[in-house]
Amino acid sequence: MENQDKFTKEFSYIKKVWIAVGIIALTTSFLLILQATFSVLLLIFAGILLAVFFRGCSGMLERWLGWNEKVCTAIAIFVVVLLTAGFFWLVGAQIETQVSELSETLPKTIENLKGRLTNSTIGNKVMERITSEESSKKIQGFATGFFTSTFGGFGDIYVVIFIGLFITVSPKTYIDGLVQLVPERGQAETRSLIDTLGIQLRKWIKGKLLSMLVVFILTAIGLAILGIPLWLVLALLAGILSFIPNFGPILALLPAVLVGLLQSPQTALWITGLYILIQFIESNFITTIIQQKMVNIPPALIISAQMMLGALTGSWGLVLSTPLTVVVIILIKNLYIKKRSPEG
Repeated sequence: MENQDKFTKEFSYIKKVWIAVGIIALTTSFLLILQATFSVLLLIFAGILLAVFFRGCSGMLERWLGWNEKVCTAIAIFVVVLLTAGFFWLVGAQIETQVSELSETLPKTIENLKGRLTNSTIGNKVMERITSEESSKKIQGFATGFFTSTFGGFGDIYVVIFIGLFITVSPKTYIDGLVQLVPERGQAETRSLIDTLGIQLRKWIKGKLLSMLVVFILTAIGLAILGIPLWLVLALLAGILSFIPNFGPILALLPAVLVGLLQSPQTALWITGLYILIQFIESNFITTIIQQKMVNIPPALIISAQMMLGALTGSWGLVLSTPLTVVVIILIKNLYIKKRSPEG
């Protein structure tokens, strides 16, 4: 009897050990698969954001016109594509000319800047530091890692567009499939959570597009007043890069300052002041108004997410870090905080 009890205890212990080993192995495998496919998951998420945008436009048409959902969806996609194509057709020639000028201007400006720096003691030290072999390798490694995409730039955009279109045309298919993966008792809550995510992401996209438009208009007006020759392409670049909080305005400022330096250091300072003023207006007025109607994200949290995802996946991680943070905050609020609180 004692031997049997001893055997039972030993068997139970061995069983627990194997269960623990299995859980660790499964968790490790899941994390390794997640790391290997995270860039692909980001592309899928970008496609979902595009679908949320199209569905938002479609819903707006439904409310205004009262037409069929599929008709409104088709009209929304057609109008967005038509407006985008029309915009680039109207200003495309000017943008192409300015981009060509910019690509010719920047190398000359950089050489001029190097020449000015080498004329001073501090500038010489800065140039020695930048042009050292160790610094060059670090910069090259960072640039290579940062701008490497999953399938290449055009391939990524192709994947995102088609994922977005497929989800836009039949979102119910994908939502129902996702809900079916959850046990029956939690399906209603899951569907409600997906609806909440869709609403908040739609609000975020609406606010971000408004912010980008304001930045583009203010930058275009300011650069035109200052008489900067490449004002349109620089303003367009500023508007697009403002999609990326914190780092986007800095990336947009660099080529503008280099173009300004081609005229004079004073012009470069005026451009810097203009960009700082626009960023101040966007951050303290536009973004503040927008965040009153959407999830409020602490700035430090956004920067942390950008640094982590940027280091992990490069440019896509940096671009999509903010909407991903929105999703994570909503999930934590609904799945943990509300259930933990007595009111929840």
